[in-house]
Amino acid sequence: MKTETFIQLDLSLPVWGQTFVVAPLVVIGTKEGDRYDMAPKHMATPMGFDNFFGFVCTPDHSTYHNVIKHKSFTVSFPIPEGITVTSLTATPRSSGLSKVKPVINALPTVKAKKVDALLLEDAYLQLECALFKIIDGFGKNSLITGTIKAAYVAPEYMKQSDLDEQEQLRNNGLLTYIAPGRFSVIRDTLNFPFPKDFRR
Repeated sequence: MKTETFIQLDLSLPVWGQTFVVAPLVVIGTKEGDRYDMAPKHMATPMGFDNFFGFVCTPDHSTYHNVIKHKSFTVSFPIPEGITVTSLTATPRSSGLSKVKPVINALPTVKAKKVDALLLEDAYLQLECALFKIIDGFGKNSLITGTIKAAYVAPEYMKQSDLDEQEQLRNNGLLTYIAPGRFSVIRDTLNFPFPKDFRR
């Protein structure tokens, strides 16, 4: 593509709503009052190559305050068949006394072992995190980071040297969010063409 044919975006609006971007799709679990809450996030990523994970949230959401209060959160990477359950975690909160989404009680979840929060059953990777650091000031948003204290992976998603990676991913696709507002399942992949002797 020639850059002279590109269209300059209007920065009075967020860039991320004016084009498509591939992103992971995770569900963040937190303790809320004497119950639990779960919320989908796509602005989420490993924080470097060590056992740290982060996601973008806003102080307008209870997830932010739950993490501050309880110093922990969980991360569930949903399997493709879990897209409906994942979307239900975005259900608006009920009005009235309860601040917790009533739909959470109907979701297939399991209790985390190292932190006081829930994980999605329909997930291929589950992380239990202790709060590491919160960085405020990205407009209305904040970056919440955690240290991974426990991690679990479904056997069919575990990288193994004796398995063909393409075949493994074809049989067990990765649920991906296509921002804004779409999703896909990745099953066909190619080896990345790293330069010779490349090292990270």
